[in-house]
Amino acid sequence: MATDKKESAASKLGGFFAGVKGEFQKITWPNRAMVGRQTVAVVCVSVLTGALIAVLDFAFEAGMNFLFTL
Repeated sequence: MATDKKESAASKLGGFFAGVKGEFQKITWPNRAMVGRQTVAVVCVSVLTGALIAVLDFAFEAGMNFLFTL
C-alpha cells in the first residue's frame, strides 16, 4: 500500500513537470528588438516620473519654507 502512494506521488510530480513544459512551449517570447524598445520605454518613463517627483518636492519645499518665514 505504501509503495502505491509513492508511485502515485512520483507520477503526479512527473505529470506536473510535463504540464509545466507544455505551458512553456506555448509562450511567445519577444524578439531582441521588442525587448530593446520596451526597455527604452521603461527607462524614459522612469526618468520622467523621477523628474516630476523632484520638481514637486522642490516646489513643496519652497512653499513650506515660504509659509514658515511668514
